Amino acid sequence: MPSFKDLTNACADEWYDYLQHDFVRQLGKGRLPEDAFRHYLQQDYLFLIHFARAWALAAYKSRSLSELRQATASLDTILNTELTLHIGYCAEWGISEDDLSELPESRATLAYTRYVLDCGQRGDLLDLHVALAPCLIGYGEIAEWLLDQDSTLIEDNPYADWIAMYSSDDFKAAMESEREWLDARLSEVSERRFGELVDVFRDATRLEIDFWQMGLDQD
Repeated sequence: MPSFKDLTNACADEWYDYLQHDFVRQLGKGRLPEDAFRHYLQQDYLFLIHFARAWALAAYKSRSLSELRQATASLDTILNTELTLHIGYCAEWGISEDDLSELPESRATLAYTRYVLDCGQRGDLLDLHVALAPCLIGYGEIAEWLLDQDSTLIEDNPYADWIAMYSSDDFKAAMESEREWLDARLSEVSERRFGELVDVFRDATRLEIDFWQMGLDQD
């Protein structure tokens, strides 16, 4: 019976390149150029808006009350908690809400967000969750990996709050809940269907890699 771990194993090279991207390594060491982080923060705001749209689509795609509740709870969290926190965090980096409202989308943001929405529109709820998994589960794994590295700087690291955010108990709980949901659904799919989902997961992970690179290149 396949599981989320089998997805990451099937895309091991891409998953490694995403979790341990140079953007992540520099962030952990406190050496990431501040302009690169600001650019990432701004584009991540736009990504969160589309992330909310994806959960709205998940609500539409839901076939049970429990799935509908899960989707609407995630949508509410993004709209009323995460975006508010993100706007406040951006303000600490000198980026106002007016600045955020006028941002153009980078090509990496366009490609990634539209891919996720397309997966949800043409596929089913599982396709959509698999396309979202590199973000929700991946950020948690990245934070865990950073905390395990001797080279990661916490004290006097300007990005320590970012690491703390994605290693928090609340985020870990959300990550584990999503992993359990995926494990339950993946255990029921055929070999052929699992192969299709591997392709979705690999493409979404590659687009996450491009998102990190977009931050470094400030493209």
